[in-house]
Amino acid sequence: MLRRFSRLHLRRRRSNPRRFMASPPLPSPFAFSGGDGTAVLAPQPDPQAGTPQGEDGDPAPPAAWEDVEFGFQRPEFGTNPLVGTVQPYDRHLFLCYKSPEVWPRNVEGSDSDRLPRLLAAEIKASNSSFDKKTRLTVCQGEDGTDFSNGDVLIFPDMIRYRQLTHFDVEPFVDEVLKKNSEWTPKPPEPLSGSYIFVCAHGSRDRRCGVCGPVLIKRFQEEISSRGLQSEVFISPCSHVGGHKYAGNVIIFSPTVSEAVSGHWYGYVTPEDVPTLLEQHIGKGKIVEHLWRGQMGLSEEEQKATLNLLKVQLNEGLDENRRKEYINTSVDGGNNAATPVAGCCQGNSNATCCQVMPTEKLIVSKTENESTQVIERESDNKLCDASNNHGPRARKLYKLPTWFESWEREDAYAAAAVVAAIASVAVAYSYYRQPR
Repeated sequence: MLRRFSRLHLRRRRSNPRRFMASPPLPSPFAFSGGDGTAVLAPQPDPQAGTPQGEDGDPAPPAAWEDVEFGFQRPEFGTNPLVGTVQPYDRHLFLCYKSPEVWPRNVEGSDSDRLPRLLAAEIKASNSSFDKKTRLTVCQGEDGTDFSNGDVLIFPDMIRYRQLTHFDVEPFVDEVLKKNSEWTPKPPEPLSGSYIFVCAHGSRDRRCGVCGPVLIKRFQEEISSRGLQSEVFISPCSHVGGHKYAGNVIIFSPTVSEAVSGHWYGYVTPEDVPTLLEQHIGKGKIVEHLWRGQMGLSEEEQKATLNLLKVQLNEGLDENRRKEYINTSVDGGNNAATPVAGCCQGNSNATCCQVMPTEKLIVSKTENESTQVIERESDNKLCDASNNHGPRARKLYKLPTWFESWEREDAYAAAAVVAAIASVAVAYSYYRQPR
């Protein structure tokens, strides 16, 4: 009976070839392909993996599904406010070390990467003793280039130390970062031009791994087509904070006064690259809708700076909107500090990228009402002030009332006259009383 059932079952399977179709494959990190029936192993993208490489060594373009899920087409792209998302700091170190394809998730803490691990640990342990709050980021290193392995770029100082090793970490941090002096074994080299860093740390977050390489390629194309290879330098970098804002871009660009500051941009797309080159680097103007903030400013100062930029770009604002701006940008209307800066690229009409404000805010309050006055300063004064490095604040001064504007002697004389009149009035009132 069992033998008869087996023969019948086999006959039915032969008569219905569909029953021999392979069952759906189980999830696997490999896909099988090949039109001739051969099994070709093709690794599938891993959301936590680094940036895939193309045949020519350049970053491979993201697949359509990657762009939709992690790239510029992802649903949350551009949905979060940007300004005020840069944590305050005063100095930025970039350690040139290998490439994003081999960076582990935490390249500054990996046991297999001794140099970045030791440098990050030493900076973290000593940061409280620095007079400048210091941030460390890893950028791509390639021997024989301007970004050789072990090179350290320091901004806003615009200097480079060549070929740091793990043996050099402790004395380097002590001499350069603690004492703010030169490291004598390897004197610093001055940097010139503008430096652009794009987060492409794919093993840390896939959004940066997808967006970063695409932006870098577009920057390279635009820089080359404009003949700026000797003036503008581009490099991928490790995690800078704010994966959800990918593509993340940091630009260090000097002004005519040689002052340098790091400006952060988020939600940058390939279409924004020409604008950043033309407006920020070429003209010294901030691209407002992409601006996250700036080195040397607190989160609140970054927000106040952007508010002031909007006033500058719309000088036709009525008084009510000017009042509203000042109240929102200066700590709710109190006399707080607002950032100050020098001129950018010698363009007095530009929105200055070296903490852009070119106006001095002065809060004036009278007895009957509160008014705010915006007093312009000359661009020359701002350019002179920008020579002083380090964070600067534009203070808001309270204008005196009519009484406070008098000299002290005048005030005393007026008080005496008022007192005399009051005395005469009192005496006269007594005199007129019926007796």
